This record gives sequence, C-alpha cells and structure tokens, in this order.
Amino acid sequence: MKNISILILIIISQFLLIVSLWGQNFRFALVTDLHVTKDSLAYNDLKRTVEQINNTPNISFVLVTGDITEEGDRASLNKVKSLLDKLKVKYYIISGNHETKWSESGSTDFGHIFGSERFKFQYSGYTFLGFASGPIIRMMDGHIAPQDIAWLEEELSSAKPGTPFILVTHYPLQDGDVDNWYEVTDVARKYNVKAVLGGHYHSNKLLSYDGIPGILNRSNLRDKSDNLGGYSIYDITGDSIIVYEQKIGKEIRKWGGYSLKKKYYTEDNSLYKRPSDSVNQIYPQVHKKWIAKIGRTIYSSPVLYGKNIYVGDDAGFLTCLSLKNGKKVWEFKAENRIVGTPAASNGVIIFGSADKYIYGLDSFSGKLLWKHPAKEAVLGAVTIDNNIAYIGAGDHSMRALDVKTGKLIWEYKDIKGYIETRPLVYQGKLIFGAWDTNMYALDMYTGRLLWTWNNGLSRMHFSPAAVWPVAAYGKVFFSAPDRVLTAVNVETGKTVWRTNESMVRETIGLSANRSRIYSKTMQDSVVCYSAIADEPEKIWSVNVSYGYDHAPSMPVEKDNVVFGSTKNGLIFALDAKNGNVRWKHKVGNSLINTVVPLSGKECLFSSSEGIVGIISNDK
Repeated sequence: MKNISILILIIISQFLLIVSLWGQNFRFALVTDLHVTKDSLAYNDLKRTVEQINNTPNISFVLVTGDITEEGDRASLNKVKSLLDKLKVKYYIISGNHETKWSESGSTDFGHIFGSERFKFQYSGYTFLGFASGPIIRMMDGHIAPQDIAWLEEELSSAKPGTPFILVTHYPLQDGDVDNWYEVTDVARKYNVKAVLGGHYHSNKLLSYDGIPGILNRSNLRDKSDNLGGYSIYDITGDSIIVYEQKIGKEIRKWGGYSLKKKYYTEDNSLYKRPSDSVNQIYPQVHKKWIAKIGRTIYSSPVLYGKNIYVGDDAGFLTCLSLKNGKKVWEFKAENRIVGTPAASNGVIIFGSADKYIYGLDSFSGKLLWKHPAKEAVLGAVTIDNNIAYIGAGDHSMRALDVKTGKLIWEYKDIKGYIETRPLVYQGKLIFGAWDTNMYALDMYTGRLLWTWNNGLSRMHFSPAAVWPVAAYGKVFFSAPDRVLTAVNVETGKTVWRTNESMVRETIGLSANRSRIYSKTMQDSVVCYSAIADEPEKIWSVNVSYGYDHAPSMPVEKDNVVFGSTKNGLIFALDAKNGNVRWKHKVGNSLINTVVPLSGKECLFSSSEGIVGIISNDK
C-alpha cells in the first residue's frame, strides 16, 4: 500500500511539473541563410552571431534553418560546425537548398557532419520538428520527400492529443517555393501546429501556409544598408509567439508575431489553393497508360532495356519494372541515394550511388555482378559505348569501366569539380561538364585530356554541369545557368557561337536527323536552332505556356515529335518541324525527369513525386 501511495505521489508530481512547464515563457534564437564559404565574410558574420548569442541571457536553444554554406562543400560545412559548436546552448540544424542542390557528396555530408537530416525535440511542452525541403542535386522547386512526409505524419499522430508543434523548414511551404507544399499542410492541419519557421527569402516576412502561420527570417549575412549581420530572437509566451530582429551590436527590434490561442486554419482542404490539372481537359486524348508508385523521391530518368524499365531513387533502390504494366520485377538496395540515370547493355544495368560505389547488376535478376569503389559519392549519369561504361563522380574523376566485369579501363582525375551530367560520346571523344565552370573533352579510349572550355565566369553555380550535351556537324551544343546557348568546335574546344537571345538554361536536345537542336527557355517557350549553321540560326520558337521553368530535363525527339517536361509535372509534345503543340498533360506538380519516348505517341517518365509511368496519346 505504501508503494502504491509513493507511485501516486510521483505521478501527481510529474503531472504538476508538466503543467507548470506547459506554456512557460521561453526565448530562443534562429539563425538562417549563413552562406559560408571557405574564405568569405559570411564566416565573420556567423562568428559575431555566436559570440553575441553566448552573451545574451535566457536563450534556451538555437535553431539553424538552412543555406548554412554557399556551395554545399564539406570544408564549409565543417567550418560552420566548428563555430556553432562554440554555442553555450544546444542548437538544432537543417539543410537548405545550397546544401542539397550543390553537393559533391550527393547531399550526404550534412547528415554525416551534423548527425541527422531532421530533428525533433521538446521544450516547455512544445515539440519542434525540423526537416529538409530539398531539392537534391536537381534544379527545381523545393520538394519534401515522401519519406519525410511519412515521418512528419508519424511524429504528429503519435504525440499526445493537443500537443503544440512548431515546424522548421528552409523553404516557405507555399506555391512557387515547394512544389508539394499541400502534402505537408494537409497533414499538419490535422494537428495543433502553431507555426512554421524558416528562411530562404533573406528577409523578415509573415506568411500563411494554407492558414498555418509562417514566419520567414532575415539572413545572417550583413545587410547592405548598415553592413551588420543579424539573426532572430523568438519569445514564446502564454498566448503568443513573438519574433524580433537582432542586428549585431544593436538593440532587438520586434517586428511580428502570431497568437498561440487563435486557430488560423481548418482541416477542410477544399478551402485552399491546389495545383490545377485543367490542361488535361484540353487534351482529353492523352491519358496515363499505367502508373507505378515507387513511394520514394526519384531524381533519375527511367531506363528502357528490353521489356523492362529501370529507375533509381532517393533511398538507394534500383527498381526493375515491367514495361507492359509497371509491375515490380525486382529491386536492389544500394547503401545511399541514386541520383544519376543508369544505363544498360549486354545484360548489365549500371548505376552510381552516393554510397561511393558504381554497381553492375544482372538486368534480368537484379543480382550483383560487380561494384567498383570511388572516393566520393557517384552522382553522374551513365553512358555506355562499345561495352565500356563512362561515369563521373563527386571525387572529381571520370571513369571508364568494362561493362561485364567492372574492371577499370582508365580514370581521369584532374577535374576541378564534381560531376553530375551524362557524358557524351562523339568522334572518339568523351565530352562532359563539371561543377567547376569547365566543359571537358577526353580521348574516349585512353582518358587523355584533349581540351577544356570555360564560359569565363568564376562562380561554380554557372557551370555547364547539369546539361547532357549533344553534338552534330563537328560541334558540341549545351546550355548552362548563365542562360546562354553555346556551340563549341569538337576538335579544338573553341567557341563557334553563343547566344543569350532565348534565355535557355541547362537543357538541350538533338533532332533524329541531327540537323536541329532544341532547348527550353526559362519562361514558357521551346526554341529550335540549326545544328548545321556556324552562327546562331533560330528555326522556330513556340509558346508552350508552362510558366517559369529551370529544371534540367532534356527535350527528346522521336518520330518527328519533340517531348519535353517541366519542374511542375507537365509533359508536352511538339511537332519537330514547326514547334506546334500537339498535346500537354499534367501528371502531378513535381519535377518530371528527362522523358523516354517509346514512339511518337507514347513516352515513359519518372517524377520526383516517386512515380513512374507511361503517357499515351490516342490520336
């Protein structure tokens, strides 16, 4: 009886403690958009921030909400960690697009260095949940991975009913910033989510994410107006969340907040804006022949080989599907994400993984035949020619491997950046770009450097590194984030012509007869230029009305039809001769990777939503 009384007293005391803590006022700091490099002033801004937080009383913890580096490199990540570790209070950190889009490790370094790509903790009755918003390697809108949405729903649903949550992301959870924002808000609005905190805009803003209060915060970088870095201070009171701007060495300035007592949203999804698929009603003859739900983010294009389809995903699975109906034949699990598009030949399917290996599998059974080690993540797409597989990696190397055995034939190590692209084989040369502003040409048989080309810009972000180059009539064609379409002499590496007339970016395609090249512009249009002429000669331009687009999905021609795709789920087909729109079809609202035409009426696609399918035109 005495033991029971003691147990009851313990339970009552714990309950009273929880009640006393629940709603207790507390203060924390939020630092975002640091953009540190190995040798920038941003490091000093962060250093002063850490020092000032350490000298500020009553800071309970610190949130760090992404874009902590400029280039996503390991040295800069470690540099940031060394400073953040000097904080006297605990900090919780998530990545931003600069850690995920540009990353020689395939966005794995962040988790290795900071311990996780997510965080969860409780403080004073509140549960904080932080998660990445991508995208991984590809240029596209922010994207919350299906596996992260599943994690979020599990954490929300398993908590005690009524638990107040604060979510932490980098991107704002709204249309134009995150392509599948509604999948997150539809989950969050079922629970007691008080606010979503983040950055990305480098400014202080109060927003509404389908009714959920959103607070964006200033960058840690010094302001041009007064040359002072800064961060945010938050107060959680019994009835409000209040945010202040804290400039280094200045008094804090209150600028916004929300009530914690008021419910700003409803669970009724119909009250909030959703992406429109009305274009599908204009072209009713186009339909999905079949759709396979992989359930994991896909950043690689599908590969058709024989009667099967192969696709890699963000969780490291290489899945084989039946071309006939999309049913799974087999799957193989690598130890980390697959970003680059595989290739198949002689009964072998080859791909690279961020686990630092190149794999060769039996294409019929999925059995591992061989794997070849690299020093860093293998992010490049595969090209196979004459039983040799060519693939680039994050260790600044291009490799040539025997398809059947995986034996290394040659390796070129003197690349200054990591490789993401699919290399081009043309006239005895292997041609590819890297994230170092250079385009390279190697002897495809020996790996000997033949030439390099550079656009004259120093920032790595302008590199011709994501585009899959094409070649014809002695010229190599490509586009880059500098928004210029370029033709280079294949023998010398000298520029033949360049044009910024059409504002293209990281997309290029070649006609079946090799006389024309195609590229998407960044706003609505597809353009066609002559591959024969030694100066820019535009053949046609057509308004496809897909809106703003910067996704590196290549136009592909088959049977006089040019197929293309966008960052927001649209697939389109154009007449190759004049550019006239034949049809458009929206399959979702996320990135569609480079499609694979099966005929002039059908194409195979994969999406970052985690689906693979075939689109068919009945007419």
